[in-house]
Amino acid sequence: MRKESCISGTIPGWIRRLAPVLVAVCLTSCIKDRIPQGADLEAGDRLPEFSVTLNDGSTVSTADILGGISCIVFFHTGCPDCQKTLPLVQQLYDRYSVSEQTSGNNTISDEAGSNTVPDIATGQVRFLCISREEDAGSVEEYWAEHGYTMPYSAQESREIYNLFATYAVPRIYISDIDGVIRSIWTDNPLPTFDELETALLDAMPFGMNPNEFQKKMADQPS
Repeated sequence: MRKESCISGTIPGWIRRLAPVLVAVCLTSCIKDRIPQGADLEAGDRLPEFSVTLNDGSTVSTADILGGISCIVFFHTGCPDCQKTLPLVQQLYDRYSVSEQTSGNNTISDEAGSNTVPDIATGQVRFLCISREEDAGSVEEYWAEHGYTMPYSAQESREIYNLFATYAVPRIYISDIDGVIRSIWTDNPLPTFDELETALLDAMPFGMNPNEFQKKMADQPS
């Protein structure tokens, strides 16, 4: 007579038959985030060519970002780690975002001589939040609920996301005025506000922060 283990002997047959299906479903849900297509950009890579429509109807492309510091954030409002990170990005946006009053160019001098640097690159940052597989209605509702004012582009697919990565949100890309990615932050580990702020300041031209730039401008001969 065939012997059964004490465990199998106490588990109803329908549960034993259902177990492989449950395991398969769990494995599928665990690996759904990783799709074997798309890029895996690293620090030192250049921003890919892309164009998105923002919640105010305007369009932003890679060409619009070049020449200034940028902070691109991929998210999903249902992601717990994104829910922890987005408030930090909002704080940075409140402090460093490009305003409509800061357009045009300023000429300042560094060790190499005179350089014309756009305002966006002198302490102002272009923030761009892009959802991954989430519709505009869901993002709009979440933004309103939390009082966020950061510009966002709701993307119902992974098309834009896959130009940057293959898995995981949140993802934060901080790039310099040449469109070179200087730092990348993901959910492992989640960045702190101080870490994100330091990364932004490090990406600014000539190693300046906004206060240093204003002082240097004031010291320029009229």
